[in-house]
Amino acid sequence: MLRYLTRDQVALVAALVLPPAVCALLLPFRGGMSNTHAALVLVVVVVAVAVLGHRLAGALAALSAAVWFDFFLTRPYERFAIVKSADLATAVLLLVVGVAVSQLAARTRELKVIAITDDDYLAQIHHTARLVESAAGPDAVVGHVRRQLVGLLGLTSCRFEYGTLIGRPPRLLEDGSLSWGRRHWDADRDGLPGEEIELRVSRGGRFHGRFMLRAAPGAAPPLAARLVAVTLANQVGAAFESVSPVRA
Repeated sequence: MLRYLTRDQVALVAALVLPPAVCALLLPFRGGMSNTHAALVLVVVVVAVAVLGHRLAGALAALSAAVWFDFFLTRPYERFAIVKSADLATAVLLLVVGVAVSQLAARTRELKVIAITDDDYLAQIHHTARLVESAAGPDAVVGHVRRQLVGLLGLTSCRFEYGTLIGRPPRLLEDGSLSWGRRHWDADRDGLPGEEIELRVSRGGRFHGRFMLRAAPGAAPPLAARLVAVTLANQVGAAFESVSPVRA
């Protein structure tokens, strides 16, 4: 069953299951182990869940750890009650520290994902630039960039129209924003519109054509991805300019 779950879904399941499971494993040692040591073990569990998943999973694991710490490892046992002020302080600190550390772990994971994504963006730009320099021809560059745009922006289809500006579809602008007629479309909040989106290809003031992008439902590429798409379109324009005006 777990093989059908995403990584974040597995983290949420772990946030609910691991803390009580670890507390149960500590039951034979609760008489000789200080509650502080037990709390530190549970903090490790919270960090592991946060690294695996996201912020919500980490916070849920911290809450679960504090609850089951109270139930299994503080007197009176097997009751949701704490009679000693020291145990209460430990439970509260477990919750607070667990939430704080889990958020830091989740942030570290997010920064790692951003770094990997940025490397991928740079690699795509580099590959296209090399193709332009190889004098492969505008058609080859158009086909290459069209495939890149599908994966980059989460598209169901992408086609290229040579030298035409029919209609007034939503347009992806140079700064990565979208306009639809006179209206600004908030792509960060609303994702990409359901209509075909125009990404123009021009160079040196000359218009060569446009990519027509059809986004998948719910596609919401970040600003960085949209800026990379614009850069790739500009490289297509450079490919057109590298040939004679007649060929272009």
